Amino acid sequence: QVQLVESGGGVVQAGGSLRLSCATSGIMFRINHMGWYRQAPGKQRELIATITIFGHADYADSVKGRFTISRDNDEHTVYLQMNSLKPEDTAVYYCKPTLADYWGQGTQVTVSS
Repeated sequence: QVQLVESGGGVVQAGGSLRLSCATSGIMFRINHMGWYRQAPGKQRELIATITIFGHADYADSVKGRFTISRDNDEHTVYLQMNSLKPEDTAVYYCKPTLADYWGQGTQVTVSS
């Protein structure tokens, strides 16, 4: 059974930082490219960061230079370090394999101005 458990969200002031974690089980983590997605209130879910099985990362323009995605293949976990947070980063954040349609519960990030 596939499980994706996101954690690390919370309430932070603008300019602050958070580190999200996504613990996975039930997937062959080492052979899956992984992505972080987010959904803000009233908006569509968007892909914001990806990391390949080789460790190559890509970012949406909205987070480039502020967010860093990483992965630990031994722990089957993917991370998202978020710095210089802005109120527009407020959303529910999800991770999943980029080529599979599994979703966890997400973790809420709220950035106050």
